[in-house]
Amino acid sequence: MTKKTYAPPPGPPPGYSDASRPGNGPPTESDNTNLGPLPPYHNWQEAVPDTSTLPPPPVTANYISAMGNASSDDAERAHDWCDASPLWRPAFPSAHVYQPVQKYQIQHLKSSEFNGALSMHDDRWRGHTRDGNGDCILTTILPLYFALADSPFVTERRKTIYYEVKLLGLRAGPSPRDASGLAIGYVAQPYPTWRSPGWERGSIGVFSDDGCRFVNDSFGGRDFTTPFRVGETIGLGMTFQLPLDVNNARGTLKLRAQVFFTRNGELVGDWDLHEERDVEAGGIEGLEGDVDIYAAIGFFGGVDFEICYHPRGWLYHPE
Repeated sequence: MTKKTYAPPPGPPPGYSDASRPGNGPPTESDNTNLGPLPPYHNWQEAVPDTSTLPPPPVTANYISAMGNASSDDAERAHDWCDASPLWRPAFPSAHVYQPVQKYQIQHLKSSEFNGALSMHDDRWRGHTRDGNGDCILTTILPLYFALADSPFVTERRKTIYYEVKLLGLRAGPSPRDASGLAIGYVAQPYPTWRSPGWERGSIGVFSDDGCRFVNDSFGGRDFTTPFRVGETIGLGMTFQLPLDVNNARGTLKLRAQVFFTRNGELVGDWDLHEERDVEAGGIEGLEGDVDIYAAIGFFGGVDFEICYHPRGWLYHPE
């Protein structure tokens, strides 16, 4: 992730002067004796409406990760690559393409930056990256979500995609630069192969080292959960639903999209993809259900892992 620093202005923050108060000490009740009668307190509880029904405020973003950051050169190269590589337009899948995904027969596309091994064992993919492996990504060859076949605008039913990853081991080196970890996520293609999911356009990811979640965020992500522990099984899913006012939405509004995160078979967090976002946040292009979406796992350093796409191997079962 790129690093961003902030230099505070010199000197103390501006404030009110206390020079006119006798003794310059803390105010006392006697300080008010020569000021006349005090105005009545304003009953703000009657004036302020109930805010419980308002949407939550945006989650504050981090400028850098507290655990580790990719080089700014890698980030700039990825930004330029995305600018020159438009998202793929969705195509309606043939039965030969669509049916294997519905039967959870998932295959992977290893990036050239992925140095390690990957093999299938009883509905699970087991693999590892080599010690010191740089940032890389492993994606599914076919999308888990086909926009022209799975969209609730087409089927009039909600669509959920989900998978789980078990963290089997982390083989960190002697220095902080040799740290190891993974990110579980989704991407819209094409996507730069030297970047983890969540860092670039059309991607989302939750990271093992700091528990932050990223949505098109090349800075430090947003606080979300605790770091993953070796032996834990974590899952990430997305649910797409029709807009509430579907009669007026077709062609004008986006699908509702909810992201949810699980640990060891328990739902521990979720968020609305269309949540209020601060001005520093990237967009959500490619994640709103109008293009195909692929499962994606990012790695850095030496990681041992297991991936499960079939429901019979999941610890958590979405509704």
